[in-house]
Amino acid sequence: MPLVSVELFTGAGGLALGTRAAGFEHRALVEWNDDACATLRRNVEARTLAGIEHWDVREGDVRDVDFRALGPVDLVAGGPPCQPFSLGGKHRASADARNMIPEFARAVRELAPRAFIMENVRGLLRPAFAPYFNYVLRQLQNPDVVPTEGEDWSAHLARLETSVGGLRYDVFHEVLNAADFGVPQSRERVFVVGFRADLGIRWAFPEATHSKAALLRAQGRAQRDDGRLPWRTVREAISDLPVPTVSGRDPTHRLIPGARSYPGHTGSPLDWPSKTLKAGVHGVPGGENTVVLDDGSIRYVTVREAARLQTFPDAWILQGAWSEVMRQIGNAVPMALAAVVAQAVAGRLEAERAAAK
Repeated sequence: MPLVSVELFTGAGGLALGTRAAGFEHRALVEWNDDACATLRRNVEARTLAGIEHWDVREGDVRDVDFRALGPVDLVAGGPPCQPFSLGGKHRASADARNMIPEFARAVRELAPRAFIMENVRGLLRPAFAPYFNYVLRQLQNPDVVPTEGEDWSAHLARLETSVGGLRYDVFHEVLNAADFGVPQSRERVFVVGFRADLGIRWAFPEATHSKAALLRAQGRAQRDDGRLPWRTVREAISDLPVPTVSGRDPTHRLIPGARSYPGHTGSPLDWPSKTLKAGVHGVPGGENTVVLDDGSIRYVTVREAARLQTFPDAWILQGAWSEVMRQIGNAVPMALAAVVAQAVAGRLEAERAAAK
């Protein structure tokens, strides 16, 4: 019997591809952005990967979804819009209308999945947001304790700290660097994983498989051996691709001119994991998503290269104008990192299911 999931804030599908790789079958994929939905639908129609032909892509506002109609499911997964917590955003947290974390909590409340996976930027853990992050965790631990009309988050938190709902979750969080799990990109994200408390599941996040120390040793720059694999580099990820040109036939591997470096925003060295790919409101922010070539010059990474750095499969089709496609890629969860976390969750759910028989 397959594990079933509902994917929220699906975007271009990085997290959904990771949970798919872990064995989850998606009952629905919810996304509001029309270009991202076009990406998902194009891949479903083209059957670019096995097992996605039945994906149900639902375009629209998550606030309009009746999640109870989608159950029962084993997993709810998603990365709620993170602009309120990003170091590059306005830092408004709960006051920001883009904050969709309450909708993630509602999905958990209405679906009562056996587990959930929520991903967000590391900025969620900034000291200034510590009380609100505690509130996020409390909501996910006790999703049945819902806010009343007009109740602000601090008042709701006070009730959450003294009330216990019928539906409860054991919740765990950790900051993971994608480079530590074989992604050729330094990208730190916070993952929040929960298991329904009645299952009694014990949990620990997966241990890193790759390291900076191992890469330095492989490059002859250090002697320390920590037993892990070397971080993967930009060169490893893209060296088999042809040199991109402005007139290249492949639109996903076409050179976009105009790349520049700015103080604090310099390109990624070829022999190191790339810097975190960014997603501005209108695509690539100035000075970001560039690579430093062997001759010292810099250029933008192409769409195909950016997808590689996020570990999207080469077969995955991305729809939209260049700026929109780069925004989709920059907002995505690296598939390989999502798969590592999802596989660990799936393993515990399968073990619990077997023990319950």
